[in-house]
Amino acid sequence: MNPAAIIMMIVTILLVWGGLVASMVMLRILPTPDSDEEHETLSSQKAEVPTR
Repeated sequence: MNPAAIIMMIVTILLVWGGLVASMVMLRILPTPDSDEEHETLSSQKAEVPTR
């Protein structure tokens, strides 16, 4: 393989693994909604939808 292909391969690998690491970090940092809050939100959204 020529040097340009090796450099491009390294950049791509770093991009993919970096995205994986960043998503794992953000999943740990961001708060997750409680199941009660999520259930209330879904219930209120269903109630707002008009039925025929």
